[in-house]
Amino acid sequence: MVTPRTAPDYSLEAAALAGGATRVAGVDEVGRGPLAGPVTAAAVILDPTRIPEGIDDSKRLSEPARRRVAEAIKASATAWAIAHASVQEIDALNILQASHLAMKRALQAIVPAPDFALVDGNRMPREIGLQALCVVKGDAKSLSIAAASILAKVERDQIMRDLAEKHPGFGWERNAGYPSPAHLEALRRLGPTPHHRISFAPVRKMLCEEN
Repeated sequence: MVTPRTAPDYSLEAAALAGGATRVAGVDEVGRGPLAGPVTAAAVILDPTRIPEGIDDSKRLSEPARRRVAEAIKASATAWAIAHASVQEIDALNILQASHLAMKRALQAIVPAPDFALVDGNRMPREIGLQALCVVKGDAKSLSIAAASILAKVERDQIMRDLAEKHPGFGWERNAGYPSPAHLEALRRLGPTPHHRISFAPVRKMLCEEN
């Protein structure tokens, strides 16, 4: 029997508030897998009296729904912030540490600062600077993490559409920099751009072949 999918709720946030926290932020990132572009994170403190309808794991929403819900989150949340780690930082640190850097930047950009964070995933960013809980598949469990996933996804997709106008041919407006067959073919045909992650194997291989 298939277990029905449950939507994210506010129970983890409520538990943190009951435990003494006053500003609980959900934080999530997008963009670990692409060959190009930054990794983007968002942090959101939801107002429990004004939670918009439609918040869900960003991967489960259509692009128009993500955009609509993102605007509702920005209009109703107690606080929110978006931050990035650059391609250069990804190549210097590795993608996991760059993802954590973007998460920390998003949390640090919220003023007044949160005193508790719900972090998507099973690895806690180093020196996060506040009490936090890792939540595996958090964007399917926590409304705050799901809200962060939506803001991060909408923001990064727009970045890749803007970059696609400057670097046509890679299909970034459609694939957001992920290694689709069309992107890989364009990489072979056109070569890497300054926005490609040279530490990622397909890009590194292309550079080695060019040299």
